[in-house]
Amino acid sequence: MVGLGSAAMSMTVDYLKQRRQFGRLIGEYQALQHRSAHLYSELEIARAATLKAQQLLDAKEEGAGDETEAMVCVAKSKAGRVSTLAVQEGVQMHGGIGMTDEYDIGLYMKRDRVLNELFGDPNYQADKLARLKGY
Repeated sequence: MVGLGSAAMSMTVDYLKQRRQFGRLIGEYQALQHRSAHLYSELEIARAATLKAQQLLDAKEEGAGDETEAMVCVAKSKAGRVSTLAVQEGVQMHGGIGMTDEYDIGLYMKRDRVLNELFGDPNYQADKLARLKGY
């Protein structure tokens, strides 16, 4: 899911660097730059959570780690929310053409929907984490 979000963001940033509107590249508009920067930071947080979950899973195989299941819930939940944000922002920044077959960003949105449901969506994972922590 982190890979899907990264690919969607990459496709969107490339589009912002090419598309011209009112004589300017749309990537020059500050509002779109802010949205892209926010998406980048969220993707990096999801990537870090996923890497930490993978490290704990590896350590658990070697006999250590109690917080592994909780971190896996955090990583799945964060990656799910961020990948959804990435494809939604991608479609928005592509404009109307984002929902056509000419660009793959619509395909990414469909793939995101399936991956979010696989093994529990972000809300399921958040609930599971709360139960693990005794809430």
